[in-house]
Amino acid sequence: MIRRCEPADLDLMHAIINDAAMAYKGIIPGDRWHEPYMPMEELRQEVADGVEFWGYEAEKALIGVMGIQDKGEVALIRHAYVQTRDRRKGVGTVLLHHIENQTTKPILVGTWAGAAWALRFYQKNGYRMLSRSETVRLLRKYWHVPDRQIETSIVLASPRWASTNEA
Repeated sequence: MIRRCEPADLDLMHAIINDAAMAYKGIIPGDRWHEPYMPMEELRQEVADGVEFWGYEAEKALIGVMGIQDKGEVALIRHAYVQTRDRRKGVGTVLLHHIENQTTKPILVGTWAGAAWALRFYQKNGYRMLSRSETVRLLRKYWHVPDRQIETSIVLASPRWASTNEA
């Protein structure tokens, strides 16, 4: 079952994000890794900044989360995580399709360039990697991340982006 996450879910969301983010340890640059990967205050700030989280429940337990953030002409996928023990069961795909149905806007997602599994996931679902120059431009425009993260990240775009933003 997919449902909107509520303030009472913050502790569970925090646990899921930090469990799943352990996959980045040793993959992303060491200077970008920290534990917890996402402190609770950062999660609270993301919600305050308009990230709307949706959760996947199985047997009355939240096992995956994914956020969407409206940025005017586009929507961003933010913080897509599935608990380690529940990966590779289609949870992420179900969440992604649900998120996609929340907007008619082109969707962008930023992720670590070294996270090959994330790149494959989004590409399998119709997203395409954007050029380096477009990645840098979009990360600066829509995200608030440090330059070092921009250097080591990639942006992927939904098919709607391809049909509305080709130059």
